[in-house]
Amino acid sequence: MLSQLRPALMILLLLTLVTGVAYPLLVTGIAQAVFPSQAQGSLIVKDGHVVGSRLIGQPFDDPKYFWSRPSATSPFGDNAGSSSGSNLSPTNPDLVKAVQGRVDALRAADPASTTPVPVDLVTASGSGLDPHISPAAALYQAPRVARARKLAPETVRALIERHTEGRFLGFLGEPRVNVLALNMALDAAPR
Repeated sequence: MLSQLRPALMILLLLTLVTGVAYPLLVTGIAQAVFPSQAQGSLIVKDGHVVGSRLIGQPFDDPKYFWSRPSATSPFGDNAGSSSGSNLSPTNPDLVKAVQGRVDALRAADPASTTPVPVDLVTASGSGLDPHISPAAALYQAPRVARARKLAPETVRALIERHTEGRFLGFLGEPRVNVLALNMALDAAPR
């Protein structure tokens, strides 16, 4: 038995070093060299401080900012440590009530708007962490943001256009707007 134990322990040690140390260090080193921003979490830095990630949604509820998609993560919204959807069916009364409450909040924030509320402003994504909204959702909010910031509506619409990302490779996915990047551009916009 001891004659078999020594080779087994040596193989365990060797595989642990290769798969648990060498391989992760190699992959991390390559990622840092080839994709430094992505390897660090696609962080957005402003004035030397990390303000968020291009990959994780953040809650905004001030009328002068564009609002993100609702988040179904717990125990609080946009919790990157707890990615999840609500798993409620479209006919579930709790989901219907939550969506109606979100529609009511959007209508209360901009009572003059009579346009239909885009669905991505009232429903959470599958991960609950989506950092993007559709261009339609951004344009829906543009009048409210322009009034709150005392900006010309054309200025706000131009910022939306500038921050609209197209389809990946020209045909995959949908056009989208990163809410954090758009709100940072608003803060930097001349008054």
